[in-house]
Amino acid sequence: MIEIDNVHKSFGDLEVVKGVSLTVNKGEVVSIIGGSGSGKSTLLMCINGLEPIQKGSIRVDGIEVHNRATDLNRLRQKIGIVFQQWNAFPHLTVLENVMLAPRKVLGKSREEAEALAIQQLTHVGLGDKFKTFPGKLSGGQQQRMAIARALAMSPDYMLFDEATSALDPQLVGEVLDTMRMLAEDGMTMVLVTHEIRFARDVSDRVAFFRNGLVHEIGSPDQVIGNPQQPETAAFLKSVK
Repeated sequence: MIEIDNVHKSFGDLEVVKGVSLTVNKGEVVSIIGGSGSGKSTLLMCINGLEPIQKGSIRVDGIEVHNRATDLNRLRQKIGIVFQQWNAFPHLTVLENVMLAPRKVLGKSREEAEALAIQQLTHVGLGDKFKTFPGKLSGGQQQRMAIARALAMSPDYMLFDEATSALDPQLVGEVLDTMRMLAEDGMTMVLVTHEIRFARDVSDRVAFFRNGLVHEIGSPDQVIGNPQQPETAAFLKSVK
């Protein structure tokens, strides 16, 4: 379980997250939608401990993320994260890129890491790209490689920060299909996304962020299909 309680996050004098409370249960898919600057992506960075918070608490499986005594590197093994940009090592093959973290972070042998990488690359539909270098992949393939790289750490949770926003429209579908597959497999996921139809299809709950707060939250049918707040309705109308 991910428990977010009254979290505040500022960059200098600019408060971006202004008291967010949200719980994500095991096996649940929660999508976060909202306009630019509403605090969506910043919250993901805070969940993974990549950004400090000024107030409140974030707990993952009962462990306080921002407690000084917490071993963040160990905690992050539970939490895979996929960004807009895939940031692969260009001099390593696809297989070597995915093997790297299990070897360096988890201490797996080369054989164990290779088996994990082959399993996850095959899982995301890149079973024929092991020896390819990232620069030879399409954007969609590179993003699927990034997903495989996160999955190779055997995380309990996956965070997706606008995973399709840097892709050409014709490549978005293949990445969404991979994310849909993970949801169907029961992976606990928090998605920051502008793909409203996808959020409606795969989510257990949808949270609409506005001005650094959860402005409306509920089932996809409630929030997307029948929003109760006029600001939610106006946002959804603007992105259709």
